Amino acid sequence: MSQEQLVAAVRHFNRSVTQRVGALDDTYLTRGRPLAQARLLWEIGPAGAEVATLRTRLNLDAGYLSRLLRVLEGDGLVLVGSADGDGRVRTARLTAAGRAEWDVLDRMSDELAWSILEPLSDSQRARLAGAMAEVERLLMASLVDLQPRHPGDPAARACLRAYARELDRRFGGGFDPARSGVDEEALVPPHGVFLVAALSGEPVGCGALWLHLDEPAEIKRVWVSESVRGLGLGRRIMAELERRAAAAGADTVRLDTNRTLTEAIGLYRATGYHEIPAYNDNPYAHHWFAKPLDPAAAPPR
Repeated sequence: MSQEQLVAAVRHFNRSVTQRVGALDDTYLTRGRPLAQARLLWEIGPAGAEVATLRTRLNLDAGYLSRLLRVLEGDGLVLVGSADGDGRVRTARLTAAGRAEWDVLDRMSDELAWSILEPLSDSQRARLAGAMAEVERLLMASLVDLQPRHPGDPAARACLRAYARELDRRFGGGFDPARSGVDEEALVPPHGVFLVAALSGEPVGCGALWLHLDEPAEIKRVWVSESVRGLGLGRRIMAELERRAAAAGADTVRLDTNRTLTEAIGLYRATGYHEIPAYNDNPYAHHWFAKPLDPAAAPPR
């Protein structure tokens, strides 16, 4: 399909869904408030939630979120205050009336979902539920933001800690990052780059590029959270690192990996990497790979 056809299909889908679920109504589920207020009330939930978390989770402007919260407070459904006496952290909690309204919304949301499914046959219901799950995963993939960060950035640190924990768990003798042969300063421009993938503000993946002066560029520290595996994020991180290497003038990238990382090995082979002799003395490496790059095919953005 052409780009125009793809865009038209997405727009048609969006119109159909917003109309079917009642997103266009001023009183969502006949409860006297629009969808944005109902969704915020739902996200606060019986357990309450930090305002900063709500802003990130719903991707809302701080001012708009504050206005929504003020409306819900004015209706006696929500209380906003400091968390455990810490004035720096604001928390939204449901009042008794808010919890009762949440219960009604929960019940009516179930009824709306069943009203969509009820006219269909059993096989159609299964197809629709499966298609919705696939759409949700693909939309999640499209929401992942991939940006360069300093390795010392908190999000980058979180990724590196998760990366080290996973390797420590999977490697027979554990994993010590200090023995894997890369310095933080080698992963910042102009020597390299460190990419962090984030979903709703939460770091869910990373990858690094090390640009050597007289040797091929090297890819390091590629990690994807288990929560988003299967969305193609590993391929996206690799492609972006390769693009940046080509834009910097590299004609080849290479990497090393451990034999236990069978998924990574499969990804490398599927994306054009070929096995080469060892080029370093990384104590955790059992396989070494390289891939030729076409700088003309990866211009800087």
